[in-house]
Amino acid sequence: MNMDKPLRRVAIFGMLLFFGLMAQVNYVQGSQAKALQTDSANTRRFSEVFNSPRGQITAGGQVIVSSSPTGKDNPKYGRDYKDGLVFSPVTGYFNGGASKVELAYNSLLGGTDPRITRQRWFDAFIGKKAEGANVELALNPSAQRTAYRLVKGNTTRRAGAAVIDVKTGAVVVLASSASFDPNEVAPQRESKGGKRLAELDAAKGAIKPLIDNAMSQTFPPGSTFKTVTAAIAMDTQGLNSSSTVPTGQLILPESNRPLPNSHDTGNCAGSAPLRGAFAESCNTTFGKLAMDMGIEALNKGSSKFGFNKRFQIEPDLSPAESDVPISVRDAEGKQIRTGADGTARSGIGQENVRATPLQMAMVAAAVANGGEIMQPYLVQKVTSKEGNELYGASPKVYSKAMKGDTADQLADMMRAVISEGTAKNLAGRNIAGKTGTAEQGAGNPNARWFIGFGPSEKPRYAFAVVTEGPGSGGEAAGPIAASIMAQVLSK
Repeated sequence: MNMDKPLRRVAIFGMLLFFGLMAQVNYVQGSQAKALQTDSANTRRFSEVFNSPRGQITAGGQVIVSSSPTGKDNPKYGRDYKDGLVFSPVTGYFNGGASKVELAYNSLLGGTDPRITRQRWFDAFIGKKAEGANVELALNPSAQRTAYRLVKGNTTRRAGAAVIDVKTGAVVVLASSASFDPNEVAPQRESKGGKRLAELDAAKGAIKPLIDNAMSQTFPPGSTFKTVTAAIAMDTQGLNSSSTVPTGQLILPESNRPLPNSHDTGNCAGSAPLRGAFAESCNTTFGKLAMDMGIEALNKGSSKFGFNKRFQIEPDLSPAESDVPISVRDAEGKQIRTGADGTARSGIGQENVRATPLQMAMVAAAVANGGEIMQPYLVQKVTSKEGNELYGASPKVYSKAMKGDTADQLADMMRAVISEGTAKNLAGRNIAGKTGTAEQGAGNPNARWFIGFGPSEKPRYAFAVVTEGPGSGGEAAGPIAASIMAQVLSK
């Protein structure tokens, strides 16, 4: 009997079974992997999370987060954070749960993302775990270290700094004080790490280390917000930097009380060009501009800069919302509309106006970039262990905040702040900007701001710095911003 034909049939059938099994494994490991991993019935999703090394997080060619063996069965791998206090506002932490970039790119760092598993289907078939990808941040590590050192050394309260590339949106500095060290809550710390995380999460008072003060905390922006008020007025009311504006006493119509200037001399003595009122930060000018346009126009115009909404800076990662509210809720939950007095105070960055340093850096970026704000981002690219690029940042326009001519005039007005205004102490530092000193209520320190761009001509980066304490923004925040920018521009 000829056995070739039956053998061929058996061989073909076996091959079909083999390829069918491979197809099923590929489908499960690829198409269904994420659903299976996150299924509530999958008890292994927690027990195995530490059994493989996560990818590295790097910045400027430096490894700032890595995994290493613990020598234990569980967790087999820990997480090591270099200069954790410096970089945690961006990296976040990982201990089974995660925050910031560790959360936003969790599946890629952990090797469970379909972009990895679909490429490594044969490894999955033979039981070899896919290795996590490496994440490269847009941060300038030297400038980030400088920023952390300076904001931490300036105050015992809260402080934050942000610097963004005005042409791409890349966030090159995002520093915060107080901060936390992710090593204290990493997997190798086991139950001690969980306990420490709970302590940090339960922090009382204003200082909450888990909430970074660069993009996750808002402050009243004070006079730095006059940049927004001026831009709206120039775009909608036909003003330019040479327009004569009132700078003398302004009596608020509802309370019949004056809105004070910091001084009533020079450009703030009665009337002046808008450029001079901006340089010397005359409250009365910008309070009146805000009242003339109304709270709705101030709200609408500020939205072009990024206020009054949230956006994703990375997947599942959004900065805190900065706001110029039309109304707020009182203690009984009733909506109270912002009146004329409140609108005037909103125009100078007080009342209920709130902003993150990242938001105010975006305001400065609009001035420096012809009115356009690029979408901010933290991650430059993600690569597999084999070096294949799995993700790359693609610069895109976030919004057109103002007309190009308005931006050019405001840029000159910011230079005047340094040459003849409230930040003459920063002359020669190759930056331009706007000072701000915001009151935060009885018993609370001032929010001291400086925002701007550098170089002062042909700007490439925009920045914002806020620190809490006595004194003014020009004295406290300005020198910090100048030193950070010196490091950024030294590349």
